Amino acid sequence: MAQEIACRLYAARDLRIEPLAQPQPGGDAALIRVLRGGICGSDLHYYHDGGFGPVRVREPIVLGHEAAGVVEAAPAGSGLAPGQLVALSPSRPCGECEYCRAGEDRHCLAMRFSGSAMRLPHEDGFFRSRLYHPVAQCLPLPNDIGAEAAAGAEPLAVCLHALTMAPDLSDRRVLITGAGPIGAICTALARLHGAAEIIVTDVQDFTLGIARRMGADRAVNVAENPEALNDLAEGKGRVDVVLECSANPHAIAQAISMTRPQGTIVQIGVAGTLPLPLNLIVAKELRVFGTHRFDREFAQAVQMISTGRIDLSPMVTETLPATEAQRAFDLAGDRTQAVKVQLDFGA
Repeated sequence: MAQEIACRLYAARDLRIEPLAQPQPGGDAALIRVLRGGICGSDLHYYHDGGFGPVRVREPIVLGHEAAGVVEAAPAGSGLAPGQLVALSPSRPCGECEYCRAGEDRHCLAMRFSGSAMRLPHEDGFFRSRLYHPVAQCLPLPNDIGAEAAAGAEPLAVCLHALTMAPDLSDRRVLITGAGPIGAICTALARLHGAAEIIVTDVQDFTLGIARRMGADRAVNVAENPEALNDLAEGKGRVDVVLECSANPHAIAQAISMTRPQGTIVQIGVAGTLPLPLNLIVAKELRVFGTHRFDREFAQAVQMISTGRIDLSPMVTETLPATEAQRAFDLAGDRTQAVKVQLDFGA
């Protein structure tokens, strides 16, 4: 049996692989042996910068909120059985605040989110060999589905929720800015939803190559070809829907210039305060929506993966043993050679 470990961050670039303490049961929870965990952009912010925005790492924290594993033990009547493959939802809303009562769990005032340093004590995440996790947050998949695919449920859920903010993409021209993991998944979803044309922009040829495999019609390196999309800005703009995944101010400004009057921009990428061309937003009557995490979409994501309705495998560009987590994090932050990097806890 592989050594049981936890990947714990102490400060920026101080990621330590430590022996795993015995998991402690609590409440209505199942014991899960983690198989795969995906490194997310927020994990990279913690690793590179010690946090993002006002959220800082103030004590050691186990990172990770994208994972899948197998059930080792579960409470009677839970519907879970030993050996069952499950995707782990990192959201644990309180169920009692005004937002939870309104069915908007993602805005819970007392949300506990795995791998988050927002609260003290921090919420340890999934990058550990075993953990107890609430039964309701362990969603089963068929055992013929691989753990690599199952671990993609969380980012897929983020993108599914983002699309609820957009109009029907069928027969629309869709611009996706940023070809990281979220941009790649949005590309696949836009293709699945029947978009007439999908344009993806980034500044790295490697990530754009993955976007093409996920369904992009045009994949444009805007650093090398800054005028390549000038045609889309003609006539007040020719893009119907923008899925903005980069949070780059130049990409956002360009997207606004290319969006047609009464078009829609869904802001998925997260950054701090940025300047915006409000004159264009107002003059073109643009619909600009923010989007945050997910609610019921996690179950929808698991269903799509379970039935093979979506294939996320092209975006998983590297898998490394969890014992090499620091190397994996360094690789995941290099968009010249990686989109989604996963940790293998069974290696």
